[in-house]
Amino acid sequence: MRIDNLNLVYKMLANGANVQIDSRIISKGDIFIALKGDNFDGNQFAKKALTEGAGIAVVDNAIYANGDNILFVENSLLFLQDLANYHRQQLNIPVIGLTGSNGKTTTKELVCAALSAKFNVLATKGNLNNHIGVPLTLLSITKEHQIAIVEMGANHIGEIATLCSIAMPTHGLITNIGRAHLDGFGSFEGVIKAKTELYGFLQKTNGIVFYNASNKILKKSIKQFELDQNSVEYGVEKNNAVVNLGHDSCISVAFAFNGANLNINTNLTGIYNLENVLAAYTIAKFFDIPDNDIVSSLESFLPTNSRSQLIEKGSNVIVLDAYNANPSSMDAALQSFSEIETEKTSVVLLGNMLELGSFTEEEHEKVVDLCLQLKFDKVILVGDNYPKNRKGTIWFSSVFNCAEYLKTNPLTNSTILLKGSRGAKMEGLLDYL
Repeated sequence: MRIDNLNLVYKMLANGANVQIDSRIISKGDIFIALKGDNFDGNQFAKKALTEGAGIAVVDNAIYANGDNILFVENSLLFLQDLANYHRQQLNIPVIGLTGSNGKTTTKELVCAALSAKFNVLATKGNLNNHIGVPLTLLSITKEHQIAIVEMGANHIGEIATLCSIAMPTHGLITNIGRAHLDGFGSFEGVIKAKTELYGFLQKTNGIVFYNASNKILKKSIKQFELDQNSVEYGVEKNNAVVNLGHDSCISVAFAFNGANLNINTNLTGIYNLENVLAAYTIAKFFDIPDNDIVSSLESFLPTNSRSQLIEKGSNVIVLDAYNANPSSMDAALQSFSEIETEKTSVVLLGNMLELGSFTEEEHEKVVDLCLQLKFDKVILVGDNYPKNRKGTIWFSSVFNCAEYLKTNPLTNSTILLKGSRGAKMEGLLDYL
């Protein structure tokens, strides 16, 4: 990567320009970086971006490199990543790298809420947590920000290591390690190897790790990476934590920390959020935020984007957790849902779990087994990954077919868990519940 090209563009960034990869949202003076995907070539939109007001367009296809204010580079994606890393090196603030199989985004939002009681915090927007999203997150950090939280996702070994090399986290958290993206990781052992790449980076840089000491896999990994002296523990045993599921289906967490007894009444459903709340509290305390401010921030937090949302529609109460699903998160959601005290009919409405490769059939069978074991009043399955003729279940090939059924067989006076992978689009059934 030519340093003079990097310096040229970075001067624009330092003077307040924003980096965009979508020519449709260009503002005057923006830096447009043309990326390529399987079904598009951003190079084709470089001239349009300039017409819309971009100060410069970065392209990696020579055909589109003619004209004023167009910068040709060998690889636009690598340029974006190098620019982000260069910007990161100019920052002298804590950067918290956050990954895990489940709960990444909810934990990120909780940590952001808690830290925001004292600091100007920049956190990954939505789930911009990949090889493109992480650089864009870094490039949005300004001199006004005092702490950054960078979410890191992966579905192949080596991705977290790459993201760490770009983001250079000073602190890190792995929420948990579960059976997710098994197709890309190859096995559960592959998941462990991939997620703990964050530990590997922090070991080399003498960074700080926050970890759930109740999680045996994480505890073992802390030992393996010799991070004991640079780690901050939390967990059910460590904090004497107890979680209660209220009649409103939201959890309250009672725990002890450094001799103080605390209680946080959250707006989160799902007892699996206990560890997410503890993580947020622990990180906030590490950065010297007072108890009252942390508790107030976490109690005010409202989940969004189909993550642990509680929705009331008519006589139904819906636990909407349809942003993502894998075997580990599905198990946790079903177990938690089974503990809700209600006189209503209990209904689980589950969509496909994706990216499981050769484990697909086995893992979906396990989910159905657990549903039947927990004795929900009604089990509705959507998608070809689920068995079609299991006694005690109702199966549909698609969300559309399920919606047609719900039109003529409406669910009433029910407590409903709606969950599935992002690609299953289970939230499309909300209008029929």
